[in-house]
Order: sequence, then structure tokens, then C-alpha cells
Amino acid sequence: QVQLVESGGGLVQSGGSLRLSCVASGRTLTSYGMGWFRQGPGKERECVAAISRSGGNTYFLDSVKGRFAISRDNAKNTVYLQMDNLKSDDTAVYYCAATTYLIGIGSDEYNYWGRGTQVTVSS
Repeated sequence: QVQLVESGGGLVQSGGSLRLSCVASGRTLTSYGMGWFRQGPGKERECVAAISRSGGNTYFLDSVKGRFAISRDNAKNTVYLQMDNLKSDDTAVYYCAATTYLIGIGSDEYNYWGRGTQVTVSS
């Protein structure tokens, strides 16, 4: 079992930045690909970024390319999502997830989920 806890969300003005963190416990993250998902009001959950076990492969949703960065520190069992130039459309609950696949994009590929952290971008 892997427990994931997200932090770093909050209220930020359009154009601002936030850094989300996801700390894992229970098992080492080196066995898992990791992803950040979000679900906005009235929207489906979508993968905004994913990173492979070693960090050598990444994925980004088109709408966040060039603004978001994903990284992992396996020694700290932590995954990060750096979000810059935030827009009102980025407002959502952001979830951290772990997959036994090398890397995943679909929510059904992920085995463990955190409870989420709210990100609100005011225009």
C-alpha cells in the first residue's frame, strides 16, 4: 500500500506560481510512475503531468506545456509539480497518483491516489 499526501495548493492570482508536493509513505516511490491529475468544476479528471520511475520520461497536457514542470526526488519519496503563469482555467483540485506502469496518462492506469489539494486562480 502507498499513501499519498498532497500539499501546496492555495489561492493565487492569474500569472502567479505554485509548487505542489506529494509525499508518499508505505512503500518507496522508485517502483512507481507518478502523475498529477486535476478535476475542475463540472469537468472530468485529466492528467496534467506524469513522470516515469527514474524521471527520464515525462508527459504534459498540451494546455500546460511550457508552464508546468514535474519532478521527483526518490530519496525523499516526493513528487513535485511546479506551476507557473497560472490561468483561471487551471483552477481545480489537483491529485497525486502512483502507477505500477512505467508511466501512465489515464486515470484507470493508476493504483493509488491522494486526497487532493485545491488550486484556485483568480483573474
